[in-house]
Amino acid sequence: MQPQVLTMNSPDTAKAAPGFATRYKRFSQSPVFFPLIGLVLVCIAMALTTEHFFDPDNLVNIARQVSVNAIIAVGMTCAILSGGIDLSVGAVMALAGTLMAGLMVGGMPPEAAIAIGLGVGLLFGVANGFFVAYAGMPPIIVTLATMGIARGIALIYTGGYPIDGLPDWFAFFGSGRVLGLQAPVLIMLLVFVAAYVLLDHTPVGRYIYAIGGNEEATRLSGVRVPRYKLLVYGLSGLTASIAGLVLTSRLMSGQPNAGVSFELDAIAAVVMGGTAISGGRGSIVGTLIGAVMLGVLNNGLNMMGVSPYVQNIIKGVIILLAIYISRERTKRR
Repeated sequence: MQPQVLTMNSPDTAKAAPGFATRYKRFSQSPVFFPLIGLVLVCIAMALTTEHFFDPDNLVNIARQVSVNAIIAVGMTCAILSGGIDLSVGAVMALAGTLMAGLMVGGMPPEAAIAIGLGVGLLFGVANGFFVAYAGMPPIIVTLATMGIARGIALIYTGGYPIDGLPDWFAFFGSGRVLGLQAPVLIMLLVFVAAYVLLDHTPVGRYIYAIGGNEEATRLSGVRVPRYKLLVYGLSGLTASIAGLVLTSRLMSGQPNAGVSFELDAIAAVVMGGTAISGGRGSIVGTLIGAVMLGVLNNGLNMMGVSPYVQNIIKGVIILLAIYISRERTKRR
């Protein structure tokens, strides 16, 4: 029997081509398409302009640096998808971290100290959600106020000084390894998997998208919108406190000034990941890509010796460009 040879005019090729074209068209319309292209371009640019970008040690360093911002960005994604925003995440992260450190140093069992730190983050998130969902206050104002409250409590609790003397085993969350994988990266991946399941495979996720797309229509369809907004901000506070656990463990110190401007980096990761700043459209996978892209950019600029002030300008321009592209894509739909 002669082997079948496919030519450009053969029926099999004609059938295969439309299938590939359809799949490519769908992928090109996905929220992660442009972020993925952007990540590839940034990696190529950094590889061409730095000598050791693809060294294993540098890639490990990028992964470790990305983990904290990426964890915060998970909660920020939920908030932005619902049509809101959370500016308190950096301060909540610092408060949770300093509480964990202070309670452990003070003699409390480590498990209880960690649970209290995570609980405080969740509590701040729920408070944000209550004022936004039930009191009808603007998210940007509410979370700006709670940002100041959380930061102030952290500074009062520590007296403005770092809390040192943490037990050696606590370093595991920031620098330990599990089956060769760094603990911060593993925690980040677990948080992203949980968020992916919630947003893409449960009714709760569909309601969050619907609220961000058209809150009034979602309410009229029978969905209890305030309940899901409360959940969204609770998740944002919880992920901020998980990030506080990882960062405090990495530094082996509770830092009351930690997390300054981390909310901006989280928003940058979400927007660069293709999530519409107005809500209702986006992807948690895109947020991961955006966080990695931001980490690669920071790492490459540091290796090139670019001033941190210039880096802020570059990141600001990139955020504006990402928002512009997102708005243009939304208009075309």
